[in-house]
Amino acid sequence: MLDALGRDIRYLRISVTDRCNLRCRYCMPEKGVEWMDHGSILTYEQIVRLVGLFAALGVEKVRLTGGEPLVRKGLERLVRAIKEVPGIRRVRITTNGLLLAEQLPGLLAAGLDGVNLSLDTLDRVQYQALTRRDGLEQALEGLNAALAAPGLTVKVNCVPSGENDDQLVPLAALAKDRNLSVRFIELMPIGLGSTLPRRTEAEVLARLEAAFGPALPCLQEEGGGPSRYVTFQGFRGQVGFISAVSHRFCSSCDRVRLTAAGFLKTCLQYDCGVDLKALLEQGADDAALTRAIRETIARKPEGHHFGQAPTGRDEDRNMNQIGG
Repeated sequence: MLDALGRDIRYLRISVTDRCNLRCRYCMPEKGVEWMDHGSILTYEQIVRLVGLFAALGVEKVRLTGGEPLVRKGLERLVRAIKEVPGIRRVRITTNGLLLAEQLPGLLAAGLDGVNLSLDTLDRVQYQALTRRDGLEQALEGLNAALAAPGLTVKVNCVPSGENDDQLVPLAALAKDRNLSVRFIELMPIGLGSTLPRRTEAEVLARLEAAFGPALPCLQEEGGGPSRYVTFQGFRGQVGFISAVSHRFCSSCDRVRLTAAGFLKTCLQYDCGVDLKALLEQGADDAALTRAIRETIARKPEGHHFGQAPTGRDEDRNMNQIGG
């Protein structure tokens, strides 16, 4: 499935809910959050049907996100159903980890291939300040459970916000004796994230090299997407950088997003796309849905314009509403 610029779209991120058990400062406000009602979000059956159409067009990888995906009941059923779709090679989730230890056995039995765990600090007081909840112990329990699961790919995602500078080195050190990747993701100026300070890849790398010595090149995992990976002397794992602002990777973008409300987004910054849920509810057959997907992919923007003048079509929703 090629867009107008010849980019091969093989990766679909699906938000299964806008709800979350944290209130991270760059994702959603502390109070006054207006949740979508249950009837406004895609059913599991609708998601599986759409995944089948995407897979027939060439999508191979699916990531389930939120909000927090594990707050939606029966997620293991969705994982199992997507894994059974012909053409889908990998199903992974992005989670804050608070419910992971409890639900991981069922997810593994369903065929889950990997976990990305969002973790911005290892300090309990700072964790409470950043997430507005006391959940560090549960998050670390989830991380340890994932690391103990044979064959599961485990990554830790950290957003360097300027408020967790003292935690960048301790977080990177998680990869020293463990077989995991710690990735630092530049905060993108979307929703609440547009009002907060951020750290660039260069600033983070300088702190890490001051602590661990020169960064060493390492082989990037197959299908690793936009991450640039390095390692350090004595490290078992890897350290990655996803730097959409300072190291623009739009020319190789192979992903699209499906929001919990069923809206297909082709670029994180823009509000353009197509409402697939509306088409489903209008009784569209597979041919009509496939045509809508193809036409939308063909219009995928060339790239974002972070730091430049607004276009009038810029996304203004918070990340929990879009899908992380």
